[in-house]
Amino acid sequence: MQAINKSIKRIKLLVPNRLNMLRKIIFYLLVRTLCCDALPKLPSFIKVCHQSDANLPTCIKKSVEELRPLLVKGIPDLDIPSVEPLNISEVVIDQGSGSVSLRSVYKNIQVHGPSKFVIKDIKVDLEKDKMRIKLWLPELEVTCNYSIDGKILMMPISGAGKSTAKYSNIEATITLRAERVKKGEEIYYNVTDFYVNFDIGDAKIHLDDLFNGDKDLGEAMNVFLNDNWRQIASEIKPVLEDNIAMIFKKFANKIFHKYPRNVLIPK
Repeated sequence: MQAINKSIKRIKLLVPNRLNMLRKIIFYLLVRTLCCDALPKLPSFIKVCHQSDANLPTCIKKSVEELRPLLVKGIPDLDIPSVEPLNISEVVIDQGSGSVSLRSVYKNIQVHGPSKFVIKDIKVDLEKDKMRIKLWLPELEVTCNYSIDGKILMMPISGAGKSTAKYSNIEATITLRAERVKKGEEIYYNVTDFYVNFDIGDAKIHLDDLFNGDKDLGEAMNVFLNDNWRQIASEIKPVLEDNIAMIFKKFANKIFHKYPRNVLIPK
């Protein structure tokens, strides 16, 4: 009888321990499942490139080119807005010195033609988390509302109204560098540096309502701007490049902050 009682006591002790262990295992599996399910998955229309790809740049190029038709309408899953036209709320150029000294504000900017880009070259350095992309664009048409005041090549300029411009044969180099940020058990990219360098083959510009609508002065200034656009562009180019880089850095981080590194570019 004593032996039986001892066995019963042992069973009573073992059962709670086994139950506790079972609860822990179930809890662990549940947490792991929830964590895995919580990881966002790339949309099926994206061609996934692996770190082990023999020619990773070529894979990335094909992936981007396959997205081109979708870029026209935008890709909500990636937080990418429509690029036809690409809408930019505002760009401010405050050039305080030099042969171009002015403050100009451009609002409600619409850019037509970005989806026609051609990727010329891609270089990827996974160890340094760095990428460089060379693009060519046949033409960009830009319309916006502008206000401007200052001097261009010592010529006074002022006005506010509508601006239209066409830029053609554009070569651009984009360089971005990221840092790795750990969130929970996952590693994410955060773009820290984003640089844009571009060269324009030709440009045609027209600003309405210059000099408070003075037709003669306005026409003369538009002729002057188009005759001297290269020199003017070289003066304000660094400011433009910084503004463009800031805009697209935000777009890039929307994607990188949403998807972990091993989802964007698995091993």
